[in-house]
Amino acid sequence: MLGYPHDVENMMLHPETGILKHMKKGAYVIDHTTSSPDIAMKIAAEAAKLGVNSVDAPVSGGDVGAKNGCLVIMCGGEEAHVNDVRPFMSLYGQQIEWMGSAGAGQHTKAANQIMIANTLFGVCESLIYGHKAGLNLDQMIKLLNKGAAGSAQLEKLAPRMLKRDFDPGFYVEHFFKDLGIALSECERMGLTLPGMT
Repeated sequence: MLGYPHDVENMMLHPETGILKHMKKGAYVIDHTTSSPDIAMKIAAEAAKLGVNSVDAPVSGGDVGAKNGCLVIMCGGEEAHVNDVRPFMSLYGQQIEWMGSAGAGQHTKAANQIMIANTLFGVCESLIYGHKAGLNLDQMIKLLNKGAAGSAQLEKLAPRMLKRDFDPGFYVEHFFKDLGIALSECERMGLTLPGMT
């Protein structure tokens, strides 16, 4: 798991130092970086030429999920390759899903980040509204989380906001990077998502 798509591309595909061409035939490379679907497809194509099995497998769950071994892992690549590495990934992942061919894991993570961004925006606006309306915000959070508005952001992050605890569980610059990837994919697909702009 690396920071940025260019790090992944350089680490895997660099003409002199890329690791793919130094791997044994039949070996597996699992990339947990949130990267671009395009790079995942390039890596899979190059790996296949070299007899290496590639799985793009970004994760959700942050630091806490990693420490507790309960990450959600979104996999792209050949289904058989995902099944081969599933026992290994189950050591740190509670949910491991094959989503489709190379790049599908990355597309799923983009959808995840779009949903988080929009939900978090709604949670913040809801708290401001509740505050201005004079509601007990702790009570409001508990109540609303039991209904259709319930979400991980409302359950876990809203109480922290009320305590003014803004300690991140994830680097903000990485979230911006992830949303940038999602926006680039939207552009490529000719898709406009108003909540993303």
